[in-house]
Amino acid sequence: MTIRYGVIGTGALGGFYGGMLARAGKDVHFLFNSDYKHVKKHGLRIDSISGNFHLSQVNAYALSDQMPLCDVLLVCLKTTNNHLLPTLLRPILHANSVVVLIQNGLGLEADLSQQMPYTAIAGGLAFICASKTGPGHITHHDYGKLNIGLHCGNAETILRQVCNDFNEANIPAHFVDDLNQARWQKLVWNIPFNGLTVVMNSATDQLIQQKHSRQLILEMMGEVIHAAHHCGAHIAPHFDQKMIELTENMAPYAPSMKLDYDNQRPMEIHYIYTRPLEIAHKAGFEMKRVVMLEAQLQFLEEKNRNR
Repeated sequence: MTIRYGVIGTGALGGFYGGMLARAGKDVHFLFNSDYKHVKKHGLRIDSISGNFHLSQVNAYALSDQMPLCDVLLVCLKTTNNHLLPTLLRPILHANSVVVLIQNGLGLEADLSQQMPYTAIAGGLAFICASKTGPGHITHHDYGKLNIGLHCGNAETILRQVCNDFNEANIPAHFVDDLNQARWQKLVWNIPFNGLTVVMNSATDQLIQQKHSRQLILEMMGEVIHAAHHCGAHIAPHFDQKMIELTENMAPYAPSMKLDYDNQRPMEIHYIYTRPLEIAHKAGFEMKRVVMLEAQLQFLEEKNRNR
């Protein structure tokens, strides 16, 4: 089965994952915002620890209604733009299309399903260190694994083929049976590291090396794990230590929230912090340290807006 892919949001994730699929010969169509003219003229450049490459010919579009109908839509926008998704997606969906939200946070598939109730929706969990370093220029620093799970619709077969396509493109990809569990597992890392790099103005290595911040990270991870259990998502023992070891072994890194804050862009507070806090509260568990971190981020977000 040949799948036609649409990449919605060609930043760090969309540029890397879509670029790897295109390099492997897959049929990929990219929606761009500010980089459209540059990419049409110069192509897409990927600098990667796995090997650099350049796509001179890219199926690039400035508007989604100019794109062909796609079988799989890989949404790689920041969640702060998710209110745009129904308008962006409807022109390129057919009856059997599936939307894969390769985004951070919790509750985003449920929200989109309410807006687009007849669409098959899946979630994508990217374990990757990547950043956009210039127009049409993506730098892949470390890792790259992708987990995909179904939220709603009859799309398991095509999602398994998507995983096969990614594996053929040298991206380790796996289909997961429990998307809720996978999203909570990702939050074990995202909640402490995204927020603390912002409020402490630090990179991941600095937080891990300092004993007080390292202890705070472990305590926050413990809160997330307990919240996950209250919400029906089992996380294996010692998963927090596994995340610490993973971070120790990765290149020093500024997560996406730190880059957004430094560049005065909106931070993805709602789906990474507010929604998990709300969902855990409804399940009877309070993440007290995470509440404090969310309040600090909301303060800095408002301060950034008023600069």
